[in-house]
Amino acid sequence: MALQLAKDVTAAETEYGTVLLDQRSGDYWELNPTGTIVIRTLLEGGEEADAVDAVVAEFDIGRSRAAQDVAALLDLLRTSGLTA
Repeated sequence: MALQLAKDVTAAETEYGTVLLDQRSGDYWELNPTGTIVIRTLLEGGEEADAVDAVVAEFDIGRSRAAQDVAALLDLLRTSGLTA
């Protein structure tokens, strides 16, 4: 599933990760480098499995742990209303 941010959410990459700004509430979320890889992969049209592969390739982490982390981030983004 490719990711699409909600209409009023913008993303900006920084030297530390990615910042998401919810313009409706003024809240912002700072994603670490792992979260940045996940969101970048999905915003570019990748699937959840592609994001897991990207995390495994970049960091010294097992596939099952990477899959759990990706799923947890996606769940958080959805429940926070940051995705469309």
